[in-house]
Amino acid sequence: MEVLRPQLVRIGGRIYRKNPIQEQTYQHEEEDEDFYQGFMECAEEPCDAYEVVQTQQGFRCTVKAPSLLYKHIVGKRGDTRKKLEVETKTSISIPKPGQEGEIGETRYICGVISARTRIDVLLLTFRRKQPFTHFLAFFLNEVEVQERFLKFQEEVLEKCSMDHGVDSTIFQNPKKLHLTIGMLVLLSEQEIQQTCEMLQQCKEDFIDDISGGKPLEVEMAGIEYMNDDPGMVDVLYAKVHMKDGSNRLQELVDRVLERFQASGLIVKEWNSVKLHATVMNTLFRKDPNAEGRYNLYTADGKYIFKERESFDGRNILKLFENFYFGTLKLNSIHISQRFTVDSFGNYASCGQIDFS
Repeated sequence: MEVLRPQLVRIGGRIYRKNPIQEQTYQHEEEDEDFYQGFMECAEEPCDAYEVVQTQQGFRCTVKAPSLLYKHIVGKRGDTRKKLEVETKTSISIPKPGQEGEIGETRYICGVISARTRIDVLLLTFRRKQPFTHFLAFFLNEVEVQERFLKFQEEVLEKCSMDHGVDSTIFQNPKKLHLTIGMLVLLSEQEIQQTCEMLQQCKEDFIDDISGGKPLEVEMAGIEYMNDDPGMVDVLYAKVHMKDGSNRLQELVDRVLERFQASGLIVKEWNSVKLHATVMNTLFRKDPNAEGRYNLYTADGKYIFKERESFDGRNILKLFENFYFGTLKLNSIHISQRFTVDSFGNYASCGQIDFS
């Protein structure tokens, strides 16, 4: 990280500079226990930044957080909490592991605000290290599209199987064809419910206006690749666009993304959704259940390097550049759970909204 260009994080409408995190490891300690060595430097916060109440013990501020993140506030042997309490002159209470509740700081008002700010940064930092658990998506598993996809697979293997890296193992499961809007980290039932409510609010605020209360009729046609070398492709995808030539689908997914980014449920990485449906992915070669570029971290926040063998996509791109996968009527946005399947073989859905 460059000193003059530090990473910035947005919390509660404010922007903060985040210092690097240094993790100290100890022998004979479990690897999944993280210790936060460095804290964010920030200016003194105004009192109205958080809701602070006065009690008999002083002042108190609380924050709701999933129980899975409590250990990052406690730290090894309680070191992180002790450090916070000493530096901010507060007393920090944390629910027991496995119990949902609120993290609270009590004592002088300035110390409480400082502690709350630092806890927010800790929670955000370690939430970003959690593997994605859910995603917002349209399902693209209508019968016509599945049949055309299988036709595409058959013809590619017939005409391009001699090309380096091309074989049947790298094709998507036709029952899992989908169009991703954004990836989510949902660590409790409360956060799943919050996501359902947010999606319903999107429907009321703008989705109904854009869709007109009807399914969006789209075409899935043409293929493209993710990287910049057609001779070494890892992900090949089908393009999706409105059949009437309008920009309504792109506008809808971009506004959903923007709303979820503003709420903090989706970390802002892009300003616009790249509409695509993965049809070939080299991660499937060794793991049929792999899910593309999203397999980056284990459950304890450690980075995974996924070894993959690219394929030569030049002939596929030449022969199938305009391959037609079919027409679909997109009528629902789903909150899908990763690594799960429903009775139809698609990703299990934790909630959805319908356009009509």
